[in-house]
Amino acid sequence: MKRYLYALRYLVSIHLLGLLFFAAFRLILFMQGYDYLAGENLSVLTRAEAFARGVWLDNVVACYIMILPLTVVSICALLGYYGKALFRGVGIFFSLFYVLAFAISAADIPYFAYFFKHINASIFNWFGYAGTTLGLMFGEFSYIVAFVLFLALSILFVFLLRWLRQRTCLDIHRVSDEKFHWPNELLMLLGSIVLIGGCMFGIRGRVGYNPIKVSAAYYCNNTFLNQLGVSPAFNLLRSSLEASKSENREIELMDDQEAIARVRREYHIADSLPEVSPIARRVENPGEPTRQNVVLIFMESMSAELMGHFGNPWQLTPFLDTIATKSLCFNRFFSAGTHTNHAIHSTLYSYPALMKRNSMKGAVIPFFAGLPTILQDNGYSTLFFMTHESQYDNMNGYLRTNGFDRIFAQEDYPKEKVVNSFGVQDDFLYQYALPVLTQTAREGKPFFAALLSISNHPPYVVPKDFKARNNTDELRIVEFADHALEQFITQASREEWFDNTIFVFVGDHGKLVGTPRSDMPLSFNHVPLLIYAPSTIEPRQIDDLGGQTDIAPTLLGLLQIDYVNNGFGVDLLREKRPAVVFTSDDAVGCVNDSLFYIYKPKDNQEWLLAHKQAIEQSGDIADPAARQSLRDYSFSILQTAQYLMSNGLTGKYIGYQPR
Repeated sequence: MKRYLYALRYLVSIHLLGLLFFAAFRLILFMQGYDYLAGENLSVLTRAEAFARGVWLDNVVACYIMILPLTVVSICALLGYYGKALFRGVGIFFSLFYVLAFAISAADIPYFAYFFKHINASIFNWFGYAGTTLGLMFGEFSYIVAFVLFLALSILFVFLLRWLRQRTCLDIHRVSDEKFHWPNELLMLLGSIVLIGGCMFGIRGRVGYNPIKVSAAYYCNNTFLNQLGVSPAFNLLRSSLEASKSENREIELMDDQEAIARVRREYHIADSLPEVSPIARRVENPGEPTRQNVVLIFMESMSAELMGHFGNPWQLTPFLDTIATKSLCFNRFFSAGTHTNHAIHSTLYSYPALMKRNSMKGAVIPFFAGLPTILQDNGYSTLFFMTHESQYDNMNGYLRTNGFDRIFAQEDYPKEKVVNSFGVQDDFLYQYALPVLTQTAREGKPFFAALLSISNHPPYVVPKDFKARNNTDELRIVEFADHALEQFITQASREEWFDNTIFVFVGDHGKLVGTPRSDMPLSFNHVPLLIYAPSTIEPRQIDDLGGQTDIAPTLLGLLQIDYVNNGFGVDLLREKRPAVVFTSDDAVGCVNDSLFYIYKPKDNQEWLLAHKQAIEQSGDIADPAARQSLRDYSFSILQTAQYLMSNGLTGKYIGYQPR
C-alpha cells in the first residue's frame, strides 16, 4: 500500500506543480496588463478572484493531462508493478504535454498584449505563412521575451519533474515487496476509481447542466480581470473544438465586397465611418434624451400565432392581447432565428442570426457595439435576468463583455425555486427582478433591464394551483407565461419608476402552430413586438415589416439618444424596410409585403411562396425578378455580417477594447 501512496504523491505533486507554473504565467500577464486597472476602484479580493478562477480553468487542463497517467499508474499498481520504466514513461508524458501548455501560455502573453484576447484557433491560419510568422516572433522583442520565459520555466519544470521521479523511485525501492492482500487491493481499487472519477469531474469543471466554459472566468465589470482568469490552453482547445463544428463554419453566399456594397445601398449609407466598419453610420435623434428606463422582456417561444390579437381562438394570452391595444404593436415582426441565443444577439446588438451558429458561445468572445453598450455610455445601469445557469450558452461571459453591469441567474436564486434544468419559473424571475429594479432606480441613474423568460419551453412545468382554460400542458403553459407577465406589470405599476419606463415585450422566437405549409414554417419566426409606456407612448398598430435587429435603433429613437449604428437595424418609426431576413438551422428566409423566399444552402434549393399575414401559402411562384431581389437582399446582409464578425469590425471602433 505504501508504494501506491508514493505513486499517488508523485502524481499529485506534478498536478500541483503544473497549477503553480500556470499561475506564474498568469501573474506575468497581470503585471503586463496592470495599466488596464488604472483608475478602477477594485479591492484586493476582487483582483485576487481572477487568479482563483484561473486556477479553476487551469485545473481543467491539468486534469486532461493527468487522466491517462493516473489510469496507467492505477492499473500498474493493481498489478503490483512500480518499475522505473513506468515513472520514466509517465515523466516523459508530463514533460511533453506541460511544456506544450507552457508554450501556449508564453505565446499568449504578447498575443494578448496585441489583440486584447487570448490565443485561439485563428492562429492556425498563420501556419500557411510560416516565414512571416517566424519573422514576427523573432523580430519582435515581446515575443523574444516570451520565448526566453518559456524556455526558463520549461527547463525548471522538467528539472523538478526529474527530481520528483527520482525521489519517488527511491522511496518505492526502499519499501519491500508487498504480499497480495485483499483489503489493500480493494482500497487501491476504490481509491483509483475515486481519483479517476475526480479527474473526469475536473475535466468537466463543474456540477450542473453544462460543463465549464470560458464564461466561468467572468465575474466583474472589468474586462481585463475577466479575461485574466481564462486559461490560454483551455481557450485554444475550446476555440479549436468550436471552430471544427459545422455550424461555426463561415457562410459563403456571395462575394464579401459585393455584399458590403449592396448593404450600403440598401441602408442608404453614403458617409460611413471607416474607423469603425464599412456600414457604420451616425444617427442623430432630435430633442434631448428622455432618460427613461427600459425593461425588455424576451418571451420564450412566443409565436404571434399564439395570441388572440393575431387570430388564435384558444384565449391563451388575454394580458398580451390587452397590451397589444395599448402599445406600439408591430403586427408583421419577425425573429432573427429559431433559438434564444439568436434573439439575444440580434435584439441587443442588431446582428442577424447566421443559421446554426451561436454567436455567443465561442471560446473567443467578440466585442459588439449595441443597445447595452450605448445605454451604458449614456449613464444607464444595465442588468440581465435569466432563469437558468449563467454559463448556459456562454451568456455570462458574452453579456458581461458586451455592456451589462450585472447578471442575475440560477446561482442567485434559492435552490427550492429551481423546477427543472432551465432553472426557475417566470413568476419567480419577475418577483426577484422587481425589488432589484426598484433599488436600482433609487440610485439615481436610469436603467436598462433585460429579462429572459423560460416557462414556455419544454419540459413544461405548470404550477398545480394555476387555473387554466385549456387542458394540455403545451397550451396551459402559454396561459401561465401570460399570467406571470400580467402579475409583473401590475406590481411594477405601483412603483415610482413605472411612469418613466418603456416596456418591451418580444418573442425570442416562435414555435410550430397549426399546419406547416413550407420547409420553414413562418410561425417559428413571426413573433409579437409590443412597446408599452402608457404615460409617454400613444398606442398604434403598425403593419410595416420589422425584425429583431430593428429593436435597438427603434428604442434609441424613442429615447432620443444619438449614437453610431454599427449594426443592421433601422428605426421602424422613421424608416421602412423593404424586406426582413431571418434564418433557421438549415435555411435562409426573407419576406417582403407579399412574398416569402426560402433558400437551403446545403442542398442548393430555393422556393418563392406567397404569404398572407405571415402565414405562408403553398405553391412555388414563378417570378425570377422577385426571387433574385429577395435572394440578393438576404445574402448580402448575412454575408456582410459574417465579414464584420470575422474581421473584428463589430465594436465601437477598430481594435476596440472595453474596460
